[in-house]
Amino acid sequence: MSYPLDLSKISPARIALTDLIGLKKAGESLRTDALRVSALDAGSHLSRLKGRGIEFDEARPYQEGDDLRTIDWRVTARTGKTHTKIFREERDRPVIIWLDYRQSMMFATQGAYKAVRAAQVAALLAWSAVANGDRLGGLVFSEQEHVELRPRLGHRAALNLFRTLTKAVFWEPKDLDNDLDKARSLLRLTRVVRPGSQIFLLSDFRGLSESFEQHLRQLARHSDVSLLQFFDPVERELPPPGRYQIDMGGSLISIDTNQINSREAYRKRFRAIQSPLEKLSRLPGVQLLECSTVADPYKLLTQYFEVK
Repeated sequence: MSYPLDLSKISPARIALTDLIGLKKAGESLRTDALRVSALDAGSHLSRLKGRGIEFDEARPYQEGDDLRTIDWRVTARTGKTHTKIFREERDRPVIIWLDYRQSMMFATQGAYKAVRAAQVAALLAWSAVANGDRLGGLVFSEQEHVELRPRLGHRAALNLFRTLTKAVFWEPKDLDNDLDKARSLLRLTRVVRPGSQIFLLSDFRGLSESFEQHLRQLARHSDVSLLQFFDPVERELPPPGRYQIDMGGSLISIDTNQINSREAYRKRFRAIQSPLEKLSRLPGVQLLECSTVADPYKLLTQYFEVK
C-alpha cells in the first residue's frame, strides 16, 4: 500500500503540528523494526536488527548469522563450543528519536530544510512505534535548547514529541555562542537509554568528534542504532559554475562555483563527513540511511524498512 505525501502543502522552511499529525496513516504502515534485506540505494550500509527482546531465556549453540554480541562466553568456556544467548521478546520495546536542530540543519537549496525533512521522518518513525505498541521517547536539541522526552506508550507520546519538534525556539534565529553539541546530547542518551532499545539519530552529522563516535559505539553494544543522514544535493556536489546566493536559516550567503580547485575541495569536505559515518555503519547493530532534502520521506523509508 502506498501513501504518497503532498509535499507542496508543507512549508520548506518550517514544520507545523498538523503536518506531523497528518503523517499518521503513512507511519502506521511502516515496520521500522524490520529492515529490508537490501536497500535500493547503493550507498547504504545495513546490518541485521537484533530484535525486540532483552530478557535472557536460554543459551544454544552458535549459528551462522548470530550477533557476535550475544555470545555466551561462560557457556562457551565451559563446553568448549560457541553458544549464543537467546532472549525473550519484549512487548513494548523503547524507541528513541534523537533529532538535531542545529543551525546547519536549517538549510536547503532544493526541497525543504534538512530540519523539516528530519521532522517528517521523525513523525513517520513515531507513528510506526505507536502502531507497533512500543514506548516512544525522544531527545531534541539545538545550539541553545535541549528537550528530553521519557519513553511512553500511546498517541500522547507521539503528540508530545510533535509539540517539541514544532516549538518556536527551535525555528527562531540561533545564539551560536551557546553551543549544545551533538556529543554531549549523545552522552546523555548513553546514560538514560535502556539496553534493547531502537535508536534513530537524525542529523547531518557535521563536525563529528571522537567522543561522539565513542558514545555511539557504547549505545550500539546494547541497542539497534540507525543513523539517518540529512543532506542537500548541493552539499554533495556543487551546482554548475557560477555565483549563487543561498538562504541558510534566514541569512544569505554567497558561493562561487567557478573554480575547479574549489569544486574538488568541496567534494573532499563532504567525503570527510561521509567516511566516518560509513565506518561507524559497519559496527554490528548500526545502519546508515541517507536522506536527501528533495526526497519524499515516506518513499525514502520504504526503501529501508518493510511495509505492512
